[in-house]
Amino acid sequence: MAKQLNVLIACGGTGGHLFPGIAVAEELERQGHKVMLLISEKKVDATATKKYGNLAFATMTAIAKPPTLSLKMIPFLLKLAKSVQQSKAILKKENCDVVLGMGGFTSLPPILAGKQMGLSTYVHDSNALPGKANRLTSRWCKKVLIGLEAAGKYFPKSEVVVTGTPIRTELETLPSKEDARAKYGLEPDGAAVLVMGGSQGAKHLNTLIVEAAKAMPKVQFLHITGAGDYERVKEMAAGREGYHVLDFSDDMGSAYAACDLAVCRSGASSLTELSCNGMPSVLIPYPHAADDHQTVNAAVFAEAGAAVLRQEKDLDAGELMAELFRIIEDQDVWMEMSAKADALAVRDSAARICAEIAVNV
Repeated sequence: MAKQLNVLIACGGTGGHLFPGIAVAEELERQGHKVMLLISEKKVDATATKKYGNLAFATMTAIAKPPTLSLKMIPFLLKLAKSVQQSKAILKKENCDVVLGMGGFTSLPPILAGKQMGLSTYVHDSNALPGKANRLTSRWCKKVLIGLEAAGKYFPKSEVVVTGTPIRTELETLPSKEDARAKYGLEPDGAAVLVMGGSQGAKHLNTLIVEAAKAMPKVQFLHITGAGDYERVKEMAAGREGYHVLDFSDDMGSAYAACDLAVCRSGASSLTELSCNGMPSVLIPYPHAADDHQTVNAAVFAEAGAAVLRQEKDLDAGELMAELFRIIEDQDVWMEMSAKADALAVRDSAARICAEIAVNV
């Protein structure tokens, strides 16, 4: 390594930004660089980072951009200016060479600050349809790094590199299915479905899954509800053998290893993890996601044959049950979907990103 870099990674606000940022930080530190992860003050960030005590974190208040013609733009710009100054102070203190934003408006202030300070700046977008924040932030970046090739056309004035979306080190080597199922009290034999309801607007989806599961007594379920819906789902599933309910999992490696099929939203980070584990899925996009980008993400996987795309408004418990049975009971269908999910994986994504940000620093 020619030079040790000091890198700031802005990755707070959601797990879809945070976990890929942690994956890049792990790879950078493995290569001998120094990393500071800038996260938001949201509870989701505090909860998710507890197990990464070996990494350095700093916090900053997250700000979201209002509509451009809104009167709220004035306080937004004032908060943005304050956040840029806070970012400069952190960049100076850490003697940073590089700023990498993992997406969202949490990335904008440190990247803008880094650009003004003459540092190398990059933004990563995991989605097939990039968010407005990243399209704006890209103006101040040396390169735009993308998880899916479909996103490239949205950055016509930028140098774009397809890197894939990184996964955390802990997900690269999974435990055995036997050990993973024992952890969750699942039987070693038979099919198991992983359900990731998510923390945003998943109440109806969670209900559909519990109702479908009642007609599938021989299929086991590991259902991660999100904190806001845990008690309700746990009560709904009470008495149903083989149905394990969690509010949050800090061991997703075991969750993936224990299961054969996933039902989940279609955030880019989740899709990346599914592909790296070759797991077939039924994708039900979050219907209120910005610009409906989760549907665009899901379409990439559905068109590749790796997943089934269903819209929540068009789905009932009976149809969901039938879709799950179709995949579980036909080994040829499962194997084909698994192979096509695996073909979408970019397993060296973190290393690709590290290589890009280390150039010409």
